[in-house]
Amino acid sequence: MKQTIVFTGGGSAGHVTVNAALIPHFREKGWNIHYIGSEKGIERDIVSELRGVTYHGIATGKLRRYLDWNNVKDPFKVVKGVWQSYQLIKRLKPDAVFSKGGFVSVPVVMGAWLNRVPAVIHESDLTPGLANRLSIPFAKKICTTFPETAKHVPSNKAVHVGAVVREELFRGESGKGHDLCGFVRGKPVLLIMGGSLGSQRINRAVRNNIDALTEMFQVVHLCGKGNVERSLESRKYRQFEFLKSELPDVLAMTDLVVSRAGSNSIYEFLALHKPMLLIPLSRAASRGDQIANAESFRARGFAEVLEEEQLTDETLLQKITRLYERKESYIATMKREAETATLHRLISLIESTASV
Repeated sequence: MKQTIVFTGGGSAGHVTVNAALIPHFREKGWNIHYIGSEKGIERDIVSELRGVTYHGIATGKLRRYLDWNNVKDPFKVVKGVWQSYQLIKRLKPDAVFSKGGFVSVPVVMGAWLNRVPAVIHESDLTPGLANRLSIPFAKKICTTFPETAKHVPSNKAVHVGAVVREELFRGESGKGHDLCGFVRGKPVLLIMGGSLGSQRINRAVRNNIDALTEMFQVVHLCGKGNVERSLESRKYRQFEFLKSELPDVLAMTDLVVSRAGSNSIYEFLALHKPMLLIPLSRAASRGDQIANAESFRARGFAEVLEEEQLTDETLLQKITRLYERKESYIATMKREAETATLHRLISLIESTASV
């Protein structure tokens, strides 16, 4: 009889990436695959592009750390989501649930627990986010990306698996990246990523430095939806709101990366040996997870870090210049990092959990 798995996770692309990397492997193994996400979230759009997955939308509320009228209404949505998840999982009878986090995952993991279906959680950041912290008591195993995360979760549940890197990123072709951007071969390429929505502060500092940056580099700028300024386009400066299938080719030609410090992205840069300048989201705009991620990478010799509060036109240019001058040292350090078959280790863990 075919085994069945339910995936969950959403709210941002980062909460879907690992699921999208795992799903083809379970499809090849002949599993029935279902995805429980929010009714209108980004995860629905991403999962709709994957073959062999049945999507189920549930009610979900956001768990905010600030005063908002929706804080009164959203707990009722979460309760509704738990009931919907319980009913779905009871009907689907999965052998396992895999959660990547995000607020939509909380009712799903609870629904699995109520049905006595084992749930495996994957935590990308150094410290667990609020959604995963709420889900941990109901999960069988918590897979960690950073080794330091083990001290933040129950020791009998923690399993350090490392980062899951999308396999297609290793198949990028630099020539296609150059052709996409109209860049010449031989001149270094700087890739700037401000997150899925872009970063106004990073965008502004980059554009204020564009003459100096294009003296040294050809620049690819992923600036977020609605943030492209066509008047600045040149043979050395190309802008995109975001990249999907073209990203592996652009990364293949990239020499340096300036990025936020989301765990999925920075581990991908590490796997590809791309020297990086990380500008983590400030504590004013987040719970501080990106700051912890960036500090871990700085301490291990993988990245330069520029705190957002210290970001100016001058400091950005100084940090990028410093990174370029030391790029060979960073590449050597990243290459010494042990290669691990994280994806297949995670698949084995899910399979063994399902068979218990």
